[in-house]
Order: sequence, then C-alpha cells, then structure tokens
Amino acid sequence: MLYPAFFRSVIWMVVIVVPCIFTSCRSSGSPSYNRKVFISHEGGKYVLYRNNRPYLIKGAAGFENLHRLQLSGGNTIRVWDTVNLKQVLDEAYANNIAVIAGLPMPVSGILSYYNDRSKVTAQLNAFRSIVKKYSTHPALLMWCLGNEVDFPYKPRFNNFYKAYRNLLKMIHEEDPDHPVTTALINFERRCIFNLCMKVPDLDLISLNTFGSLYSLQKDLNQFSWFWNGPFLITEWGVKGPWEADLTAWRAPIEYNSTVKAEQYLRLYEHSMPVKDPRFLGAFVFLWGHKQEVTHTWFNLFDVTGYTSETVNVMQYLWTGKWPAHKAPQIKDMMLDGKQAKDNIILNSKTEHTAEVFLQQIPDDTARIHWEILKEDWYARNWYEPNTKKPSGHDSLLLTLKGYKVLFRTPEKEGPYRIFATFSDARGYFASANIPFYVVEQ
Repeated sequence: MLYPAFFRSVIWMVVIVVPCIFTSCRSSGSPSYNRKVFISHEGGKYVLYRNNRPYLIKGAAGFENLHRLQLSGGNTIRVWDTVNLKQVLDEAYANNIAVIAGLPMPVSGILSYYNDRSKVTAQLNAFRSIVKKYSTHPALLMWCLGNEVDFPYKPRFNNFYKAYRNLLKMIHEEDPDHPVTTALINFERRCIFNLCMKVPDLDLISLNTFGSLYSLQKDLNQFSWFWNGPFLITEWGVKGPWEADLTAWRAPIEYNSTVKAEQYLRLYEHSMPVKDPRFLGAFVFLWGHKQEVTHTWFNLFDVTGYTSETVNVMQYLWTGKWPAHKAPQIKDMMLDGKQAKDNIILNSKTEHTAEVFLQQIPDDTARIHWEILKEDWYARNWYEPNTKKPSGHDSLLLTLKGYKVLFRTPEKEGPYRIFATFSDARGYFASANIPFYVVEQ
C-alpha cells in the first residue's frame, strides 16, 4: 500500500528536519574569544561579552543627551540609521557608552525595490563602505540590519530574503567582531519563524514592544519550544498612540508625564523579562524628543534639553538610587471641568478654560507654557508618521492666571489639542494635554 510508505516519509522528515530547525533557532553560534563582542551560551543562559567582559545592556533609544545617560547609569544607545554616525560614535565613546548602529532598509513589502537588482547592489555597496569604515570604532557594539522591516512567508518575497542574506553575509565577512541583529514589531511568531528558517545566520533577534510588553514573558515561554535564542528589547515604553484609548473622533488620549513615569517604573519592575536567561538588555524609548502624534508622547527630554520625570525613573532602575531633585508632578488636567476621556466638543470662536493641577506646589522658578495645536493624525502611511510639529494658535490664548488659561477655540472645524508644559530652574519639565473637537457654528 502507498499510505504506510507515505507516513514513514513524513515521520522521517519530522525526525530529521525539526531538530535542525530547533538548532538553527536556538544557537547563537560558537563564541570566539578573539572577537571584541560576542554572545556565549554558558551556565544555562546567554551572556553578551564586550572586550571579554560580561556586558548587560542598560540602553536608551536615541542619540542625544549622552552625558545625562551616563550620569543616570545607562551604558548603550541604539540609532536607526547612519546619519552623522561618526559624530554619534565619537560622542558615545567620550561618555563611555556603546552603540548599536542601525543599517536602514525599506520594508519587505516594497517589492519594486527588492526586485530591482541595481538598487539592491547599490545598497550592498553602500553598507559595505559603512561597515568597513566604522567596524574598528571602539564605541561600536553591534549592527542592527533593518528596523521593523517585516519577514513574511510568501515566495514573492524571495528577492527580499536574498538581499537580506547577502547583506548579513557581507557584514559578517567585513566585521566578524560585532554581532548582527534586526528589530521586530512586538513578539511576532510569524517573523521569528521566517527568520529562523530563512535567515539562520542572524546572531540574535531584537524586539520593539510597548503595550505588548505586559505579555512578553508569556510569549517567550510559549514559543521557546521553537525559538530559544538570545534577544534584546530595542524599544520599550508606555503604550503608543496606536494602542491608546481614543476619543469619539479617534484621537489617541495621552497620559500626563507623571502618569507615564509611573507606567515606565511599573512596566520595568513587573513586565521586563530581566530574569529570562536569554535576555541581554533593553532600550528605553525615547532618549530625546520627536513628533509622533504629539511632541510629548514618548519624549524623555523636551526640545531645549529639559528632563522629564521618566529620566529619574530610569536612573533608579539602572542604579538603584533616585536623584536628589524631582521633576514637577502633574495630578490632572481639565478643560471646562472635563477630562480627555469625556469627548470634549466645542463650538468655534467660543471661550473656554483649561487648568492643570499639580501634586505639590512648585517653587517660584517654575513656569507654565500653553499651546493650542491642530491634531496630528494625517500620516502618509503606517510606517511614515509625521515628524514635524503642527503649527500653533498662540493668538487664541487670551488670559493666563496661575495654572489656568482662558482661550478661544479656532474658527475652522476639526480636531485640536491644548498642551500645558511646566519647567523649573533645575532643568526639569512636566507636560499634559487634552484633545478637543471644534464644530463650526
């Protein structure tokens, strides 16, 4: 009969192929003690070595305020591209900080790029020049080949995988001293499976995770039967705008800076898999400032370099000690006595009052800055958010008294936010905002 022979073939495939899959997914390669940076599997856990010493990453995503990072107990940064890479590496070295350098790639779904041999070849040559130029820099820790590029199943992505494997091979040949990773969005089993099957020479996997950090350890445990290799968390923080509660017009609701600081502390202490034997470290997001839906959502610093309360939290987590001075702490913010969750809809050209409540009265040096901005929700596409802060409507701010402001709503219908930012003489800031919608009368 045909069936017994068929089933015997299937059984032999399972016996032979599956262990090979497990091996490729669980091995980080044989460590070479002649390398500057390598990963070793010893005593039932993975250990990252730098200059032949164990190195646990206490990291921050970003390239600014490096002296403050060092003072806070951090030791590593990650950057997403090679813009001003020499300057970043030099400044990091001056502050005794290591760098994971990003080599940016188009997402795998842009097939017109990966099907164009000339573009792929140009990318390979450009990255080769970068790797050869900076492979000997003493601040370099490892390379991150692609950030959130996605690793799909289908055969139409074969050219992407071919390009990716060629890049990885080139980096390993030109710079055997530094491991190579890639950063995924959350714990995506599909991507991890495809990396193990199609890019087995990758040294380790990195994860960018925010709201899903709560369930990461569970995900790691449940999928360890297939992949049990070393990992980094290359971005972590509070829930992003894509995970937040929404208003009726789908504007994400942002917590104030004090609540976010408490969330960072709770996330790390209760959800960060620091005891997992595969964990090599994590990078808090964002050690700097950027516009992402708002100019305050992820920022641990403002545009002037003032420091948020979350920086104090990170210092405590990295060193076990709180700094001597605290940032201003916000208790709540209200607009006409309502909170953001109350779906505040206002008529155009009408007057209203916004107020901030503090947990303690700040000293005389504290000052408050108010702003009214258009809602920033018109992104070109999902992987290219706006990076420019919307223009303000300062002329609509009428009267400031204490922690209150009387303002007039814009004439044009649409979604807006009102922001309040406290700052003090010690270089700290605190922020809060409320979204509201204007209806033309």
